[in-house]
Amino acid sequence: MKRAIKLKYELKDAANGEILESNLNSDPIGFISGCEQILQKLEDEIVNLKDGEEKIVIISAKDGVGEYDENMLQIVPIEQFVGIDLELGMELFGENEKGETARVIVKEITKENVTVDFNHPYAGKDLEFNVKIVENREATEDEILTGAIEMPHACCCGGHDHGHHGDHECCGGHGHHHDDDECGCGHHHG
Repeated sequence: MKRAIKLKYELKDAANGEILESNLNSDPIGFISGCEQILQKLEDEIVNLKDGEEKIVIISAKDGVGEYDENMLQIVPIEQFVGIDLELGMELFGENEKGETARVIVKEITKENVTVDFNHPYAGKDLEFNVKIVENREATEDEILTGAIEMPHACCCGGHDHGHHGDHECCGGHGHHHDDDECGCGHHHG
């Protein structure tokens, strides 16, 4: 049985307590269980919590977005960044080897080249989630088909989609968020 879960959360770097994301002061996010919309380890820990319950969940880098991979650094000729006011640490969108859109972080800038990092920003970090369940109920048929909860803001973070990143992070920032696209976990017919 799939669950429709709405929650508020604060995400910290478990090593130093730095807050990475938080929606405690904004609207809750929502996801459908069993759809790989959030980190699986996080879903396993919170799927049985009841309305109003809170839990701190610590997820290792291995179970989170993965370890940091030096091979994900890439040197690109600076000519490819014409018209962009480059700064260290800024995030850009590029294409990975599969031709998919991927978010990259600028690591180094020289006169000739730019080193960009395709690692997820949380790669190598142990993550600490402080989660408060707003609602946990059985998902409706429509919600299962569309993969989205009937609410103003749904979390559509594909748990195994390492290549795509939108401008909204949630539940560990895995995957992408679309307002229009289907990201259902049911079977689509027609």
